[in-house]
Amino acid sequence: MNAVEIEEAVSDLAGAPFDPAAFPYAFLTAFGVKETTIARLRKGDTNASDVGGVLQRGNIHIGVAVPGGVNDVLRALRESPKTSRAKAKFILATDGETLEAEDLVSGEPLACAYHEFADHFGFFLPLAGISTVKELKNNPIDVKATGRLNRLYVELLKENAEWGTPERRHDLNQFMARLIFCFFAEDTGIFNGDNLFTSTLERMSTTEAGSVEHVLTELFRAMDISPEKRQDAKLRSWADAFPYVNGGLFAGGKPCPRFSKIARSYLLRAGELNWREINPDIFGSMIQAVADEGERGSLGMHYTSVPNIMKVLGPLFVDDLRAQLEAAGDNVRKLRNLRKRLANIRVFDPACGSGNFLVIAYIRMREIEHEINNLTNDEPRSVIPLSNFYGIEIKDFAAEIARLALLIAEFQCDVRFINQHVARSLVLPLKTTGQIKTGNALVENWPKVCPPVKPVYEEHDLAGPTGRLNFDDTAEGHSSNAETYICGNPPYKGSKWLSNEQKADLSFAWKSVAPHLSKTTDYVTGWIAKFIEYAEMVSGAEAAFVSTNSICQGQQASDLWPVYQDNKVQITFAHQPFKWQNLAAHNAGVTVIVIGLSANTKGVKKVYYDDFEKVAEFIGPYLIPNSRVVVSKQSNPISDLPSMLFGNMPRDGGNLFLTSDEKRRFIAEDCRAEKYIKKFLGSDELINGLSRNCIWVEQQDYEEACEIGSISQRFEKVSENRRASAADSTRSFANKPYRFVQIAGRANRHSIVIPRVSSENRDYLPVDLCAADTIIGDRNFAIYDSDIMPFAIIASRMHWVWISTVCVRLEMRFSYSNTLGWNTFPLPLLSEQNKIDLTKCAENILIARQEHFPNTIADLYNPEAMPENLRRAHEMNDEVLERIYIGRRFRNDTERLEKLFELYTKMTSNEGKSVGSKKPMGRSRNRVKAGVA
Repeated sequence: MNAVEIEEAVSDLAGAPFDPAAFPYAFLTAFGVKETTIARLRKGDTNASDVGGVLQRGNIHIGVAVPGGVNDVLRALRESPKTSRAKAKFILATDGETLEAEDLVSGEPLACAYHEFADHFGFFLPLAGISTVKELKNNPIDVKATGRLNRLYVELLKENAEWGTPERRHDLNQFMARLIFCFFAEDTGIFNGDNLFTSTLERMSTTEAGSVEHVLTELFRAMDISPEKRQDAKLRSWADAFPYVNGGLFAGGKPCPRFSKIARSYLLRAGELNWREINPDIFGSMIQAVADEGERGSLGMHYTSVPNIMKVLGPLFVDDLRAQLEAAGDNVRKLRNLRKRLANIRVFDPACGSGNFLVIAYIRMREIEHEINNLTNDEPRSVIPLSNFYGIEIKDFAAEIARLALLIAEFQCDVRFINQHVARSLVLPLKTTGQIKTGNALVENWPKVCPPVKPVYEEHDLAGPTGRLNFDDTAEGHSSNAETYICGNPPYKGSKWLSNEQKADLSFAWKSVAPHLSKTTDYVTGWIAKFIEYAEMVSGAEAAFVSTNSICQGQQASDLWPVYQDNKVQITFAHQPFKWQNLAAHNAGVTVIVIGLSANTKGVKKVYYDDFEKVAEFIGPYLIPNSRVVVSKQSNPISDLPSMLFGNMPRDGGNLFLTSDEKRRFIAEDCRAEKYIKKFLGSDELINGLSRNCIWVEQQDYEEACEIGSISQRFEKVSENRRASAADSTRSFANKPYRFVQIAGRANRHSIVIPRVSSENRDYLPVDLCAADTIIGDRNFAIYDSDIMPFAIIASRMHWVWISTVCVRLEMRFSYSNTLGWNTFPLPLLSEQNKIDLTKCAENILIARQEHFPNTIADLYNPEAMPENLRRAHEMNDEVLERIYIGRRFRNDTERLEKLFELYTKMTSNEGKSVGSKKPMGRSRNRVKAGVA
């Protein structure tokens, strides 16, 4: 369930008669708990409550009280030992009259009347796996409005199927934007009279066909007629009460869609909400999904939290504005100069969606302007025009909502920083809003969308109809006073998953900068290419984009870095990887970075981490402060480590593989078959503990194996499959159906195995030790027949950090590489005692795992449920290894990475020219001693 669906379910529960026995289960159901889970709780199998309530492990402890006993029950829930042991996130008590709850993670309390608890549904969204934000907790109107408009939209499409076609979709989207404006205008005083729009609809329309659309058409016509033309327009009296809106929103006299009885009901229900409380940054992004049939089932997924947006806007320019404000103190001249600067700032989001970044940028700039006006005692009117906010958005409705969101943000800022009366006088008739162009950002000419401008110098009071302050261009000059900041969250998609159209987009974007990169880089890099072009034409422009961290890892990092340098573009700031979460249920969030770019080489550079920042002279390709090193593939380990090889590739059409049942049947038919059936280990088998077998026959045993009927039949199918292959290399093995096509190695003792692809959400890389009779598949890498000390290296946090930085990604998953990840891993020269200690650590990890048999690696390394003894074994392993590097534990991953890159640089410097060349397995001629700080 998503946030909108949860709000609807909770509202239904709050409005129904209170049933004490059923409430806990109904509450959990409203937040998406599965029926099977509810059934087990009802039965008592999984209900861990010790106070007569309902306790779902890892979620919530609910207690139903007798009338007036809510406080006592809540206290009992809080003090219950089972609440703590079950790691409940919330406690909740109600008697049907009042409801009290507590977030046990943050300590935040909630108390409200029972029938009002639906207004606080955002408080409980973590129960559904949804990250909550302050705006949503305190103000659920955005979700309610989205849900009601969605139902209206779907119903209108049922009655007006032709409006869903590409030719009419724009008309329906614009119609919805008009409704949103009217709902907002009637609740904020923009329209005179209480509830003017909704009450007029309710009074003047009926459920008869054509009635609602007739009333709406007349109302929209009224809002398109200026006062001087009204007498000749012959408006109905009830329509003449509506003001002239203009701004293009109601222009054109377009028809309204047909309304059914149900659609009219949905329309009136939407009008019942208090639209005064709408947050344009949240609402705009959520309502974007209403008009997209493919995304309507995931309403709320577009929301981007304000703190995440500020990770882009803050370092890009808002932090500098704040610093200048603080430095100005009470110096009126400096403060007014800052206000002039605000008037000259242009914000351009070339992937603007519903305008989140533009809206937040506008609000933050207005807040700074308000502080300036308070200090200078100047008129509170704004000098920041909406026409300074630019965007490109491929979806028509999202672009429409972005323009509307900026108008709403301007009005709300005027109410906050001036007053309600002045805000109402300023808002109508609507003036130029954000300059949002509908189009493909990778094809559009950015300098035409947001062109270079001349500077402006002097402040003038326009008064008159706008009542705003403005700066006019009164002198000749260059555009040095104008500042252009490009920002946004472009779409992510790996180069291997692009559609033909997206490939063409990327090729177009890179064609004049670095054409070869369109073949190997992610879709998001197209925006970087467009910025590089834009920076050449618009002096001083700076950019900051949210991106998956793949563009600063592995091959993409090394490919992009010289392009930055060739085009004199620098990374000015960066946010190290963090989770970019939205309001979709069970969405763990995409791991992203923020990367700031500029052709301006001056000024300090900053790298931001979760809880601190580092100043740097420059930022390198992997976002490491003061390190320009690019990690290159190596054919052999640069450290004293054994070789790591690919697993074995069958190319057999699946005919050499057996299920457990097939294995038993083959052996039952001919006991000789057992000799030729081996355990097979692919990445799924390793991580998820799946059982799989394969036929494995050595050349000298081929004739005997062919005597076994079931195996001989499989060989025939393998030969047939290989002969049909388009690959010459596969066809050449058609006469050797008994063997895998590529055999990299086979262990005599054991193998250390690591999957080629695995989740980035684990704290440690998945690695296992496998018996000699296990055949390692090609979706793994393996170290054959070494001692188990390398297991400790692979299982360390040091190696996790290195792989996460230098290896490429598949979507967001780790794509392990022996040449780029293992062979490049910088390890100090180990003493014999170091090796003994690390071997012991590897053994301890394996023993800790064995204690939890038959749990799989996926089970054991779930970050939320990792067994304590296994975590301790890993921490000891990290302790031993990290002391080898610097004599103590590293404080964080940042320190780990910096040390690893420092060591890598030393080990691959000119004095170690032999690195990567032919040499004995596991021997490096360029060594760095243990303990080097």
